[in-house]
Amino acid sequence: MASVEEIISTLQGVSEDLADKSLDALKEAHREGQAKRPERERQITQARRAVEKAIGVLSRLD
Repeated sequence: MASVEEIISTLQGVSEDLADKSLDALKEAHREGQAKRPERERQITQARRAVEKAIGVLSRLD
């Protein structure tokens, strides 16, 4: 069974991956000439915020 610290570390990696995916979505939209934030990027950012919130909650357990 993973420790809380290991779970936090895993979630931090997930958050970083989501940040990269969000940036990729913005770059792709820019290349396609879109002026508005793409829905895909919004959803990825929402997921990243949820992961960051989980990290915060777990960090307070110690």
